[in-house]
Amino acid sequence: MFGFGVVSLLLAGAIFGFFYAWICSTMWGLDAADPRIAIAAMQAMNESVRNAVFAPAFFGTPVAVLITAFLAYGSGSPRAAIIFAAGGVLYLVGGLGLTLVVNVPMNEALANVAIPEDLAQAGAIWADYSPRWQVFNIIRTVISGGTLLLVGAGLMALSRHDLTA
Repeated sequence: MFGFGVVSLLLAGAIFGFFYAWICSTMWGLDAADPRIAIAAMQAMNESVRNAVFAPAFFGTPVAVLITAFLAYGSGSPRAAIIFAAGGVLYLVGGLGLTLVVNVPMNEALANVAIPEDLAQAGAIWADYSPRWQVFNIIRTVISGGTLLLVGAGLMALSRHDLTA
């Protein structure tokens, strides 16, 4: 059961790091680029992210964390179970759910944009997309960080339970 906790920690850390990297490097770099290049790059990144390396962290985090909650409860550690369950639900709603409801539709809309030759037109498209996308990315990053903290707290609660059991 502790192994599921470690898998949960790794997946939560991976998705938090993925979202965090967009905040502190990727979007700043795209915002500094020619907007025609930024649009094309974002279209390419959004297309390439649908892969078997990304999927476990994005889709597997809530599954692993909630399975860990169930296993913790079954092993007689209700405190750890509640902490893991909170982390799983938090990411399910605020990380995965927010992404599917807000960021993915924005990405799909951008994917359908023909990149204009005109710099001002491209700048207007990017200015309409980037700030809003970044706000929601910050929210899902904070939520994913909260999930990571809860998984760590759940592991600590499991360790304490094992020491006292």
